[in-house]
Amino acid sequence: MNCYQANHNIECSVTQCANHCNSDNYCALEKIRIGTHEANPTMDQCTDCKSFQRK
Repeated sequence: MNCYQANHNIECSVTQCANHCNSDNYCALEKIRIGTHEANPTMDQCTDCKSFQRK
């Protein structure tokens, strides 16, 4: 992923994601999809980036 594609509106520190902008902590996607794996999410750990793609 090239950092010139970094979306400075989406910060991300998940370096294992194919959409992570290598030397910056930003996502290269134009938009992301957030979801949950819980029936009743109550903490940030209950949410997931559904746009994640493993490198």
